[in-house]
Amino acid sequence: MGGNILKFSELGLSPELLQSVERLGFEEATPIQDQTIPLALEGKDVIGQAQTGTGKTAAFGLPMLQKIDITNRTVQGLVIAPTRELAIQTQEELFRLSRDKKVRVQVVYGGADISRQIRALKDQPHIVVGTPGRLLDHINRRTLKLDHVETLVLDEADEMLNMGFLEDIEKIIKEVPSIRQTLLFSATMPDAIKRIGVKFMKEPEHVKIKATEMTANLIDQYFVRCKDFEKFDIMTRLLDVQTPELTIVFGRTKRRVDELSKGLEMRGYRAEGIHGDLSQQKRMSVLKAFKKGDLDILVATDVAARGLDISGVTHVYNYDIPQDPESYVHRIGRTGRAGKEGMSVTFITPNEMGYLRVIEELTKKKMTALRPPTNDEAFEGQIKAAMETVGEVINSNELERYEKAAAQLLEDYDATDLAAAFLKSISKDASEVPVKITPERPLPNRKGGGGGGGNRSGGGGRSKGGSSYRGGERRGNGGGNRSGKDNRRSGGGASSNGNWSKDSKRSSSNGSGEARKSVGNRGKATDNRRNGGGDRNFTIRNKD
Repeated sequence: MGGNILKFSELGLSPELLQSVERLGFEEATPIQDQTIPLALEGKDVIGQAQTGTGKTAAFGLPMLQKIDITNRTVQGLVIAPTRELAIQTQEELFRLSRDKKVRVQVVYGGADISRQIRALKDQPHIVVGTPGRLLDHINRRTLKLDHVETLVLDEADEMLNMGFLEDIEKIIKEVPSIRQTLLFSATMPDAIKRIGVKFMKEPEHVKIKATEMTANLIDQYFVRCKDFEKFDIMTRLLDVQTPELTIVFGRTKRRVDELSKGLEMRGYRAEGIHGDLSQQKRMSVLKAFKKGDLDILVATDVAARGLDISGVTHVYNYDIPQDPESYVHRIGRTGRAGKEGMSVTFITPNEMGYLRVIEELTKKKMTALRPPTNDEAFEGQIKAAMETVGEVINSNELERYEKAAAQLLEDYDATDLAAAFLKSISKDASEVPVKITPERPLPNRKGGGGGGGNRSGGGGRSKGGSSYRGGERRGNGGGNRSGKDNRRSGGGASSNGNWSKDSKRSSSNGSGEARKSVGNRGKATDNRRNGGGDRNFTIRNKD
């Protein structure tokens, strides 16, 4: 994961965009951002070939946002995405990236109330993100005018091709001025995509990022197969047996992170959580405590942990398996650095095994099944840790003041009983403290564990024959309004950190949820993609 990656501050971005990037906690650009942003800022057309999970939204989003003239209330940027989930997530991330510049971003997709979208388009957004079918719908109704578009983005172009959207895309592109900048992103480069490049782009620069090379030889990778409700107890037993020095626990959503960090604290572990809703100041103070060793466990979402320079991590626990394999690579890359060995443990529910196979294909390394420790083994681990603490206390040589009381105790009680009582008082029997973690829906089932074929239909447009392609679209028609409510209602919600700033409330109602750093898994619904905002309390599935 090395290489001379630039910091965002070195890419030539405007101060208000840098402010938003810093607020999100991003420091280093990913390779696709590092190579695409400077070219796009020069106004060049770019074909970006990169896997999902590499940070494409910011790669095209930041240059597009930089060009927007906010005083000009016309549509200046258009992003075409294959699925409703990807469109929503892209809109969320663009909103967050432009929070300080105050660019207006609107999303349109099939299966949702069109009259609400028409009203939103009348409000004159600067950027529109949409699925091909619904975009055409608005163009035909004359509710979307594209004659001022300066930047056109085709995201996950190969996916749109697979879904039969080529004709729709060509019709949309004909509505956009020929003098414009075009950015096209695709994981693969079939001939049809190359033809789009030749036909609709002007001397495009080709940026190719190869799938992350794993430096995973030093990382022991394990998985535990268990039900969602079993994960927390198994994890605390593992923490007791493995006694890691510094640990990062990854959760899929902000609610997960809040509940996990609170639950770990209740059981006596030194843990704190970070996610996108916390203020920059709070995030920095948690990280400082972690780096100094005042915290043993950092609980984080993918987006909060991205770009952080943390050394000395010995263990990574994936409480939730990430939907795209690249995120897994980034997560476990936090350990096993600088020639040191590291360990990762991923908790997997039975129907998520397909995702495990895909990760193994990418990392070229089989994960080892791990038997969860028994309560007795966990107890042994707790006692061992307590005995080490006793040794440290004795070696600290500050016991003179207690000797008189100790002598009195030895007269009244047996020495073995006293030592046992002391061990009991300083060891934590974690299993005695009940912790409730709200269940999350598992990820959409990956059939056969291969490329997840049959799951790509979350689309917002139509297939070739014009039939509806709405996998699961009817749920949550309300665009951006589930957001903050879910988050505040949730178990150990952000309030446990005292951080419901005005900002985070506003961002959720505006459709900004914890947008993952990278545009999502080849068009499938990922962890954080619920309509517009605050962390969703469940995973969207394309087909129920």
